Amino acid sequence: MAIKIHALLCLGLVLSFMSVASAISGTSTYNTIYVHQGVMIAAASDDLWDDGAACGRMYTVTCTGPTNQGVLQPCRGTVTVKIVDRCPSPGCQATLDLSQEAFSVIADPNAGKITIDYNQ
Repeated sequence: MAIKIHALLCLGLVLSFMSVASAISGTSTYNTIYVHQGVMIAAASDDLWDDGAACGRMYTVTCTGPTNQGVLQPCRGTVTVKIVDRCPSPGCQATLDLSQEAFSVIADPNAGKITIDYNQ
């Protein structure tokens, strides 16, 4: 029994490292997004939007650092968001444009724009 538990714990550890290793780097900003799908939502850049196929996808987003000199360490953690809109180029300034509520979970809003790791 102890061997099975140990094996399961090891498998979980390996899978968690695989998830981190498969994360993609990008940037994030925030905006006011008005959609009746909760507040943990985001708009995807053209690269992620995939002609609308990204709509409804869930992404785990982790703040990894600031993009400017003004905020020393804006990061607070990780959030899971649902893609509900497109953030079209050239106006889109980030890979993921999070709702203000989602951005506030992972970073100090005063940072404005942050570097992130994300995965589906």
